Amino acid sequence: MPKYLSNLKHRYKLIFKNTGTMLIYFGIALMLFGTLAIILYKDLPSFYSFFETGLITVFTGAFFILLSWGTENAPINIQDAIVIIFLVWTLSIFFSALPFVFSGILNIHHAIFESTSGWTTTGLTLVDVTKIPKIFLIWRSLMQYFGGAGFALIMVIATGALGVGLYQAEGRTDNVVPNLRDSAKIIFGIYLSWAGIGIILLTILAHMSFFDAFNHTLTALATGGFSTKIDSVGEFNNPVAEIIIMVLMIAGGTGFGVHYAALRRGDLFKKNPEPKTMFFILLFSIPMIAYFTTDKLYGPLNGIRHSAFQAISALTGTGFSTVTFNNWNNMGLLIMTILMILGGMMDSTSGGLKLFRVFVIWKIIVHQIKTYFKPEGSIFHIEVYKGISKKRISYDTLKDVIAVVFMYFIVYTIGVMVLLGYGYSMEDSLFEYASALSAVGLSIGITTPDSPLGVIWIETIGMYLGRLEFFVIYFAIIKMIRDIKDIIEIKIQEFRGGESF
Repeated sequence: MPKYLSNLKHRYKLIFKNTGTMLIYFGIALMLFGTLAIILYKDLPSFYSFFETGLITVFTGAFFILLSWGTENAPINIQDAIVIIFLVWTLSIFFSALPFVFSGILNIHHAIFESTSGWTTTGLTLVDVTKIPKIFLIWRSLMQYFGGAGFALIMVIATGALGVGLYQAEGRTDNVVPNLRDSAKIIFGIYLSWAGIGIILLTILAHMSFFDAFNHTLTALATGGFSTKIDSVGEFNNPVAEIIIMVLMIAGGTGFGVHYAALRRGDLFKKNPEPKTMFFILLFSIPMIAYFTTDKLYGPLNGIRHSAFQAISALTGTGFSTVTFNNWNNMGLLIMTILMILGGMMDSTSGGLKLFRVFVIWKIIVHQIKTYFKPEGSIFHIEVYKGISKKRISYDTLKDVIAVVFMYFIVYTIGVMVLLGYGYSMEDSLFEYASALSAVGLSIGITTPDSPLGVIWIETIGMYLGRLEFFVIYFAIIKMIRDIKDIIEIKIQEFRGGESF
């Protein structure tokens, strides 16, 4: 067997072993979660739905491990990690959809949409929350909460050094301390602490039931937006709850490195550009929405109230709402669409372009203007704080920014064109697909159980691509195709008796 083929076989055994391990853990978690349906609600049919799904997931994971039999644990490189992230996210979304199918709540197309919306922390939904069992409402919230953290973060905590490649592959850069495993624990500790604070505040100050407080806290921090109410947060008509949820949405939309800087180094927190960028965007957009749209619809005081909530929900990529958008004018919808495209901070649970990239683009524009007045040959040199460390804006950073922004708008254009092809208006199509691609979850009314399957699937693809920022998926698919092609070519050469790699 050629050396190249032997090495490739070893790398894929590592991929299968890590993927299988994560699926087994996930399957066990599904079965354990299913028992809550009996303990909390005496809901036997829902228990069977989750338990059967858990068994299928465990068996699938065991099959992957069987394919990797005899392979010892070893650090995984970034290319292997990209394939693992692709496989784990894809399979987890699929298996998470099965309880909806087994229980008869959704068909497979709608179930995969709902599951994708959950894990990508989008919040667009096709279920009637007033009719499905409560255990499924909890499941949707947990999908968003752990989807916001990401599988890589959980894997790093569980395996330490073995998860380093996964962490990088999922696009995370927030190493708050030198040791990655300690960083992951600190980040998850911050995440859990905010969850506890949110539940307590919503229960005590806003007088929510524990069930509503629990679900809305998890999905606010995950910037996911799944609600237990059909009219989202607006159904409570509770200003105190809205203020608390706005704080939680901003917390979720803030990078974990920035959280750590605020806790440990207040001086460095002030130097981080992303919180300032978020503040100025909201300072500009909230009065704009109020002036052009909400004042006319709800009056001055409620206009500001609803303007602030909707703007924060859009920019952080959460998707909660206190009002319907059906009677909003085009100016209000345009501002909301732009906010959804911009997104929250890097290394947060938000989607969109991310404010770090927006800030970098702004700095480049300013730099270009200043360069015009400087002598020729001036050195390009920009440094900004990212969490507790200073980051130099190198050409590699610029390439990443350009690539992600360009790919975002390619996919966005395709998605909008598909919606236009189904007869939706331009303004509605721009709004709805920005919501899907940026993992927001606000809807103008396009996303419904009666929507054409083409609309359901183009939004599903958009949510998936937007959450993993495009290139992880592209790289994984291209790598697997190239590896299969190489294997076929080697086998053909061996069959012909020729030399191989």
